[in-house]
This record gives sequence, C-alpha cells and structure tokens, in this order.
Amino acid sequence: MRTFTDVYEGLRISFRALRSNKLRAALTTLGILIGVTTVVLMVTIILGLNKAVAGQFSFLGSNTLYVSKWDWFGDNWRAMIKRPVLGPEVADQIAAESKLAAAVSPWADTRSSVSYRSNRLTNVQVWGVGTDYVETNSVRLDLGRFFNEDEVRRNRQVCVIGAAVAERLFENGGALDKRLDIGGYKFRIIGVNAKMGRFFGQNMDDFVYVPIGAFIKRFEREANVDIVVKARSSEEVAELEWELRGIMRRIRKLGPMEPDNFGINGQNMIMDAYRKVTGSIYAGGVIIAFISLLVGGIGIMNIMLVSVTERTSEVGLRKALGAHRWMIAWQFLIESAVICGVGGLAGVGLAYIGSRIMNSFLPTAMPLWVVGFGVVFAAVVGVFFGIYPSTKAARLSPIEALRQE
Repeated sequence: MRTFTDVYEGLRISFRALRSNKLRAALTTLGILIGVTTVVLMVTIILGLNKAVAGQFSFLGSNTLYVSKWDWFGDNWRAMIKRPVLGPEVADQIAAESKLAAAVSPWADTRSSVSYRSNRLTNVQVWGVGTDYVETNSVRLDLGRFFNEDEVRRNRQVCVIGAAVAERLFENGGALDKRLDIGGYKFRIIGVNAKMGRFFGQNMDDFVYVPIGAFIKRFEREANVDIVVKARSSEEVAELEWELRGIMRRIRKLGPMEPDNFGINGQNMIMDAYRKVTGSIYAGGVIIAFISLLVGGIGIMNIMLVSVTERTSEVGLRKALGAHRWMIAWQFLIESAVICGVGGLAGVGLAYIGSRIMNSFLPTAMPLWVVGFGVVFAAVVGVFFGIYPSTKAARLSPIEALRQE
C-alpha cells in the first residue's frame, strides 16, 4: 500500500510540475516525438508490406518454379537478350519428361482493350495460359469454370475474366456466356475469377485469361512464353529445379561446358530481394530513430537538470521532513518518464495519421502492440536519461538545499 501511495504521490507531483511548464515540456518532447513517430511508422510500413506481400505472392505458390528466357534478378542483360525464346511446346516437353512436376502451364501476356456492347475498357492485361494454370497459380473462381484440355488444344475463343472486368462491364451481373470483344476478337466468357484486391496500387483483378494457343494465334504470334511448374511438394522444389535444368539443357542441346541459355526462377528469389529492401528500410529507420531518440533523450536530461536546480529548495524541504533518497529520485524519474511517455503517445498518434495517409498507395498495418511498444519505449528512454538528474537530486544535502532558498 505504501508503494502504491508513493507512486501516486510521485505521479501527482510530476504532473503538477509539467502543468506549470507546459511549453517547455512540449518542446522537450519534440525529439522523442520524432523518434517514436519514425520507429512506429517504419514498423507499420514493414508489417503492412509483409502482410500484403505474403498475401499477394501466395498466388505464385511456395512450391512453383518459373522457366523463362530471363533471370529475374540477373545483371547480364546483354547475354540474356540473345537467348532464344520459349514456345508453348517446351511446356509439353517438360510435362512429358518431368517426374517431380505436379502441374505445368505456359503463360504469356499482353495488354488490349476489351468491350461488351457499349462498355469498353482499355489497357486490360490479357493472359494466355494452359489448363494447369488453375493449379500452378491457385486460381480461384467465383463463377463458371476454367478452360478444359479440349478448349486449349483446339484454341477455342473462350475466356475467364477478372473480378474488376466483370464489375465494370457487367454492372448487373450475368457475365457468363456473354461474348467479350478482346482486341477485335470475340471470346465467350466461361468463368469469373474471385476478387484479389490491389497490390502496390495496382488492381490485381483487371485481367482476362484466354487459352495459350488462342492467345498466340490472335495476339502474339512471336510470343515469348514463360512456363510455370509446380512441384509435388515444397520439399521437392530444389530437386525439381535440378530436374528442370537437366530437361532444358537436353531440349536446348547444350554441351557440358556451355552456360544455360534460359532462366529458372522462384518465389524465394523475390522474397530474398524483398527481405534486402525491407532490411535496408529497417536499418535506415533504426538509425534515424536512434539519432532522434538520442537528441530527445539529451534534451530530457538537460531539462530535468534545470528542473532539479529550480526545485532544490523543495527537495531540501522534503528531505528535511523525512523523505528518503529513493523517494526524491523516484519523483524525478517519473517526471522524466511521463514527459517521454506523452511524447511517445503523441508520436504514435502522428504515426497513425501518417499510416492512414500512406495506406492509399502503400500497405500499412498498426496492431495494438505497436502502440504499446511506442509509448513504453519512449518511457524507458525517459527513465534512462532521467537517471542522472534524479540521482543528483537524491544526493542533495537537505541543509545545503534549504540554504539555497
């Protein structure tokens, strides 16, 4: 009970001191406010990016590999430009020879206008894909079905449309079996994809799937096809990569000493690059936050030393009436922690406003623990930089302190 009373008394004296010097306290918290705002805003951006990337990259699949003309993160572009393109027949050869592949699908893309009657959309992404694409990329449909083998083999002009295309062209629904004009060619709608949302400001539902053969015949006769291959399990992805490399080298008739003239890419490459980017953001944010908190903490220490000097007689009187050293130290430590805690709370509020503004073009997330972390971290900084002033106050001799009156 005595401890609770001491804490309450210390808080009361601290808040009274802060109320009597509002402007000074507000200016003192600026450094803490900037530091906490930086830390919290950085954490909300990273958490938001992590959540968005995990959700959006899931369509790539954790156990899928992409055979391509290009290395996604290669730097020898002069050599890659000279590589031969891949055709859809390579996907058939991989499917026939691979023992570790659960599904294989070619894919290529372009952009075109699509229209239904008077409704017209421009710059819609048109994907030419195979039947297995629904499995390799975990395609989810809201309505209808995906292409079957016969439709792909016969280059049927059928299509599956994205949720945004369905909403904008068919406001009252009923998209199935309608004839959609894609770049001047009529395709029958057989399915509507489930909504996927936006990613880095890009609408992920603004697309049309068509069979790869129809795509090459109608849109890109010299299309450079990529091939997505899904492993039977995530444990076999590494083995699948070696198998694909062997199959591709046989298809390309490469000698033992000749380098690959194709690329095999995976989601792990994107995630590695992503981690490097977020690691740099973390490092930059930590440095900025450390400098801000250091400056803010020094400001807190300075203002607390001034406070101790101004209240020397008060300290002397309290000690003369029997207050222990730790009670004097406790009072100034609480005052320092409260100043920083208020600055931390304001910093969290500012970070929240910033995150809401940024959320329109960059995904952010602010769970409750981030709010608590920001305030508690600021209070800890206040306690750390308040140790020296509070110790100095606690060591004052009551006689000397009262003499200064």
